[in-house]
Amino acid sequence: MRLLASCLVALLATAVPAAQKPLAAGLAAQKPLTAEQIARNVQDRDTGRDSRAEMRMKLFDRRDRVRDRALSLLTLRRPAGDRSLIRFTYPNDIRGTGFLVWEHPQGDDERFLYLPSLGRVRRIAGSEAQESFVGSDFSYEDIGGREFDEYTYTLADENASWTSPQGPRPAYRLESRRKDSSVEFPRVVSLVLKDSFVVVQADVYNRRNEKQKVYTVKRLEQVQGIWTVLESVMTNDLDRTRTELVVDKIAYNTGLTEAAFTRRELEGAAK
Repeated sequence: MRLLASCLVALLATAVPAAQKPLAAGLAAQKPLTAEQIARNVQDRDTGRDSRAEMRMKLFDRRDRVRDRALSLLTLRRPAGDRSLIRFTYPNDIRGTGFLVWEHPQGDDERFLYLPSLGRVRRIAGSEAQESFVGSDFSYEDIGGREFDEYTYTLADENASWTSPQGPRPAYRLESRRKDSSVEFPRVVSLVLKDSFVVVQADVYNRRNEKQKVYTVKRLEQVQGIWTVLESVMTNDLDRTRTELVVDKIAYNTGLTEAAFTRRELEGAAK
């Protein structure tokens, strides 16, 4: 579900347990991965049992004017479907706004938005998934994840690379096409690191097959042994806007439970 959603912790991190790395490398040497296997590895990568993060978001308009926001993020991995909860803490006009995601492996994910000004929780319908997330260049789908089976996958280049500050790293170029071509953004071409299955770049195409948005990782580091996206940006080339995300603090395996991801807790984001 998180082919592009690498921007927040459910989208933020990936790790391969040390014991699995030689096996994965050996399998890759014996038999190349298919496009769907790569997509599955992106979705199923290990991000710890849970995580807590504090982040900053900067929204730039076409005149390069900036709006600053601060938010916290909680995530929980579980076999029955992951959970995530975003809470905005700054500025006052968005403080208390919350976004809760319940993933369902055997069904449609559920997304809930709490707006303090309305005093109620609103369910985000599937038809709204590609709309702007609280005025940013990210969509609800980018943040909350995608339905894996709603896409088909093609390996565009198995010998691509990503240039990190430490030098080039081998990558796959993966194309994901929405089965329903009438949606706003039916195609995504992602750059996926071979050693960790982190999405480090993604080109997002609209219905006219124009490259409208580009997601780019600016800083990728290991935190508690987990590869973590610490700085990223989503640009909208047609609107000439961009949204930057910076992780100020993150911790994994903190002991969160399902009780932190209820609709009651979502509404509690305003208190």
